[in-house]
Amino acid sequence: MGDIYILMLVALVVLAVIDLVVGVSNDAVNFLNSAIGSKAVSVKWILVIASLGVAIGAITSSGMMEVARKGIFNPSEFYFNEIMFIFMAVMITDILLLDVFNSLGMPTSTTVSIVFELLGAAVAMALIKISNSDTETISNLGKYINSEKALLIITGILLSVFIAFTIGAIVQFISRLLYSFHFEKSKNYVNALFGGFAITAITYFIFVKGMKGTPFYDSFKHLIEGNTFQIILYGFVGWTILSQLVISIFKANILKFIIIIGTFSLAMAFAGNDLVNFIGVPIAAWNSYQEWSVSGVPANEFSMGVLAEKVQTQPVLLFIAGLIMVITLWFSKKAQSVIETGINLSRQGEGHEKFQSNAASRTVVRGAIIFNEVIIKVFPPKTLQWIDSKFQKPVIDLPKDKSYELPAFDMVRASVNLVVAGILISVGTSLKLPLSTTYVTFMVAMGTSLADRAWGRESAVFRVAGVFNVIGGWFLTALSAFTVAAVFAYIIYLGEIVSIAILLILVLFLLGRSTVRHTRKAKEKKEKKYIKRAELITIKEVIKESSDHISEVVRRSNKLFTNVVVDLSSHDLNKLSKTGKHVKKLNIEMDELRDEVFYFIKSLDDTTSSIKASRFYLLVLGYLQDVTQSIEFISATSFKHVNNNHKNLKKPQIADLKVINEMLSSLFNEIENDFSKKDFNNLSKMVEEIQQLINHVSDSIDKQIARIRTEETSPKNTTLYFGILLETKDLVTALMSLLQLYQEFHIQEEETK
Repeated sequence: MGDIYILMLVALVVLAVIDLVVGVSNDAVNFLNSAIGSKAVSVKWILVIASLGVAIGAITSSGMMEVARKGIFNPSEFYFNEIMFIFMAVMITDILLLDVFNSLGMPTSTTVSIVFELLGAAVAMALIKISNSDTETISNLGKYINSEKALLIITGILLSVFIAFTIGAIVQFISRLLYSFHFEKSKNYVNALFGGFAITAITYFIFVKGMKGTPFYDSFKHLIEGNTFQIILYGFVGWTILSQLVISIFKANILKFIIIIGTFSLAMAFAGNDLVNFIGVPIAAWNSYQEWSVSGVPANEFSMGVLAEKVQTQPVLLFIAGLIMVITLWFSKKAQSVIETGINLSRQGEGHEKFQSNAASRTVVRGAIIFNEVIIKVFPPKTLQWIDSKFQKPVIDLPKDKSYELPAFDMVRASVNLVVAGILISVGTSLKLPLSTTYVTFMVAMGTSLADRAWGRESAVFRVAGVFNVIGGWFLTALSAFTVAAVFAYIIYLGEIVSIAILLILVLFLLGRSTVRHTRKAKEKKEKKYIKRAELITIKEVIKESSDHISEVVRRSNKLFTNVVVDLSSHDLNKLSKTGKHVKKLNIEMDELRDEVFYFIKSLDDTTSSIKASRFYLLVLGYLQDVTQSIEFISATSFKHVNNNHKNLKKPQIADLKVINEMLSSLFNEIENDFSKKDFNNLSKMVEEIQQLINHVSDSIDKQIARIRTEETSPKNTTLYFGILLETKDLVTALMSLLQLYQEFHIQEEETK
């Protein structure tokens, strides 16, 4: 029987390695966002610094492992076999859950997931024990669950959302009043004091508080305990003097130094706090097996009260775990999409918003506007003017080639993000509370963004909606973790090793499929031509760039129109639905391009050529949008017709549509080919072909009118058919206008040569 548990231990070790990889991919966002977003140093050096922090944090995280053993449930109430079932259910659930969020590019909390997985699996096993007992009822559930500790942990996690947001906002507001957006103009002694405070806070809470519970703490415990005030005071004086020397002698930017140390410390805090989420359960399982294997008691009779005792985790296991985390940090691809979400929500500048507004975000923004109006009435105008002057953003003249990319936010905010988050996480770690590093770092970043006025009237509803989406994802994590872990625990209890084998196969299959899909999507994204605006200056550059846009829109529209005609003729609802999704994606890209028109025009020089280029670009976008909107209407009405189970189109109608599709497809191919090559010598010929197509569509409309008078009996078919013909006519008319516009500008360009 013991062989079964050895196999389970092997499976748990494999799951721990997978969980480390999946978990780090999710949590890298926590300690890389600020450094990458501010572009303080190169990405390569950021990874080197973070790797050192992760490695050291992993080695010093032993004390946190107790959470997995006794933080959520009372181990003495369970037998060895039941504990192993709980641990297997938790690890399988954790991997699946984190991988889903990583694939979606959404940061979630590994702490929340592990806490609620332990809670769900333990509750399920407790209910099984109660149902098998003649003396116990549901009221006895409390003796199995460490409700007081579990409630403390959950409350701490929830409170961290509000505490992190509030403290982040307050500290950032004060820092901005101190520095404004012109750090370079501030006095050296102010920078030195700021550096002294920031670095002292980091070193005390990370290196002093973070070392508690580790094997190394006893060596210098006598130097720390009882000397807190002296350590902070001497540290502040020493770091301030060192900061002043660095600024004065080396002319260095102290904020870069703070960001480097902050990234290191936050990575260390992450590993120290979150390593329990990945390997705490397997280590607890190993400790359980060691105690049971020498007891001689059957697995279903050996009480696991031993887990309630303090057990020191072997440093070599922590080192191996840290090494896996570091390797993952360097080579994980999924981490990039998760990091992008956090940076986009906290960036200072405007741009494309990933999330759409909703009723909740609009309500919050309206409330904030009203609150702001009250503040304006309460505070003296001079005070408000002084505060406003500190938030005036500098105007940066970009080079003419527009190749310079601004950071998402400045180094003042990055420093505050790192210092505040590092302190909060370290305090939680020193109190043995597994605070969610994702909650803390994300909400600190959101708080500093709000205080920094990064959420303007143009973007506030979208940013708030994004925050709500991410926080909603966290609550979904809790519910999903609890439910799935409970179900898996019950399944494992019923089938034991057979159920475990099936669930492990399921994990490997889903992880493999997720990896393949992510790789394929990354490859498609790299190869696919997305419709995005390049940096344009002259009319020639506008013509060249918009030619690529036209070629791409025409290529995709050709395929989409053909798909609709074919799918409609076969009455295939599933294919029409898929085509509709691709049509919406094309329209979203066009909307994004249109939303950037303001920034495009603003970036151009104030010359006659630039005005001409702007007008040309606006007209091109307008015609392209007409084309894509016509495709969207044709796709949506066709799907609606089939989805409502209306009659198929008549054979003559389908035949006419196929002829129109052939003519339009031929025209699309010509336009795509010529515009991709920047060959505009055949524009007149294509305009004539478009006119022929318009005439053919008009003839089809006349034929349908004749059919209505003689044989047509379906008003729904007639409505759909007329709608497709009229939108097709609008589509080709927009194409004609587009070609004529190019013809006009092409002739003008040729004459000026």
